[in-house]
Amino acid sequence: MKRFLLFVIVGGFFSSLTLVSCKSKAAVVDVIKPETHLKSNNVIENYTNNKTNFSTVNIKSNVQYADEKQTQNVTAEIKIKKDEQILISIRFIGITMAKALITPTSVSYYEKINGSYFEGDFSALSQWLGTDLDFSKIQNMLLGRAIDELKNGKYMETLADQTYKLEDASGNNTKKSFFLDADKFFVKKQEITQTAEGRMIQVTYPNEVVYKEAILPSSVIINTFQKNSKSEINLEYNNVSFNEELSFPYSVPNGYKRILIK
Repeated sequence: MKRFLLFVIVGGFFSSLTLVSCKSKAAVVDVIKPETHLKSNNVIENYTNNKTNFSTVNIKSNVQYADEKQTQNVTAEIKIKKDEQILISIRFIGITMAKALITPTSVSYYEKINGSYFEGDFSALSQWLGTDLDFSKIQNMLLGRAIDELKNGKYMETLADQTYKLEDASGNNTKKSFFLDADKFFVKKQEITQTAEGRMIQVTYPNEVVYKEAILPSSVIINTFQKNSKSEINLEYNNVSFNEELSFPYSVPNGYKRILIK
C-alpha cells in the first residue's frame, strides 16, 4: 500500500525506458499537407484556450494498481482545491487505508498496512525520484492537463493520426513529449523519459468529458517502466462534482513510524 499511495502521489515518476514501444509509435507517420499542419506555438495556444473554470473538484474513482508482484483494486476520493491543496483518500471495502495531503509547499501521507507516514517537501521527493516534481505537475496530471506549462517551453511538433506530438527541444536528459488531439487540443498522452537512468512514465487519457467548468478525463492510465520492473495504475472517474464546499481532514494516527528520505 505504501508504494501504491506514493505511486498515486507522484504519478509514478520512479519509472523506466521502453525504446521498443517508442520506436513503434514513431514509425507511424502520416504525410501532412502544409496547410493543415499547425506549428507548435499555435497548437499550444489552442490547448491553452481550453480553460479550467472552477475552484474545487471532487472526484470519486475506481482504481486498479498492478506490478509484477500484486494487483490491488481499491477506490479513491480525490479532492482538489485548485492551486492550493489535494487530498487523496484510498479505501478498501469502505475502510480508509491511506491518505495523502499535497500542497504547493508540502507532501504528507500515511498508510495503515505498515503503520508508516511521510512528511516533507517536494525537494526531498524530487531528489529521491531523480526528477523535478511539484504541486502543479500532480494537479495537472490528475486533471488531464500537460504537466508542464507548455507556453514556457520549446517544442518540435509532428502530426500523425490526427494527434499532435510536441517533443521537448531543450536537450535535457529528461525528455518530455505531449500528445494533443488535433481537433479539440485535449491532452491524450504525455511521456517523461530519463534515458540515462532507464526510466519512463507514460500517462494516457483514453476519453474525456466536457463539463461547463472544465474538460476532464474519464479515465487516467499511468504506466511506469524501469530496467527491471513496471507498474500500472488505472483510475476510472465515476463521479465528478465542481465548486462544492470541501473539507480536507488529515491527521496521522498515533503510533505510526515516520519515513525519512535521505
